[in-house]
Amino acid sequence: MRHAILHLKKADPVLAGIIERVGPCRIQYREPAFATLVRSIVYQQLSGRVAMVIFNRLLDLVPERQLTPPAVLELTIEQMRAAGLSGQKTAYIRDLAARTFSGELDFSLLPSMSDDEVIEALTQVKGVGVWTAHMFLIFALQRSDILPVGDLGIRTAMRKAYRMRALPKPERMEKIARAWRPWCSVASWYLWRSLDGEAAL
Repeated sequence: MRHAILHLKKADPVLAGIIERVGPCRIQYREPAFATLVRSIVYQQLSGRVAMVIFNRLLDLVPERQLTPPAVLELTIEQMRAAGLSGQKTAYIRDLAARTFSGELDFSLLPSMSDDEVIEALTQVKGVGVWTAHMFLIFALQRSDILPVGDLGIRTAMRKAYRMRALPKPERMEKIARAWRPWCSVASWYLWRSLDGEAAL
């Protein structure tokens, strides 16, 4: 991580300022497993606090709070909706469970795949788009060079940090991020944190 920080500070003075304000990098990783992707689906387009409540209710419905494909498929749609999941997210999670249970999606193979192959595999699941795949690559597979160009937080942070009039489009983001490679994931974490509390001043 120290190597990544040194590279980013040297490569981009704007990002160097953000790194100084935010402090040490404390990315928290999760297991590259079925339950992590279910969690990502639950958290889509919700505040963290609301999503956490719903996710915990879902965990309470399965044996020993272990989210597995069979455990999810044994739940009724009504049970999942009662936990607070929308009809769409219920369908997405059930589709993920069915594909994983059948072996169509094998989480044990993902670590050995390229970034593009992981995105292709995950986006076959209903409700899993490129943004969710990017989050899985960064926070579960610990890939170092992911730039989530569709993330509103990243776009907002870049607009603010680089004094843009409007939210940047993917091409502009990629151009700025060239200097960050191969550490775009770490740069992205700092951009997210730059919107928090004292670091946002």
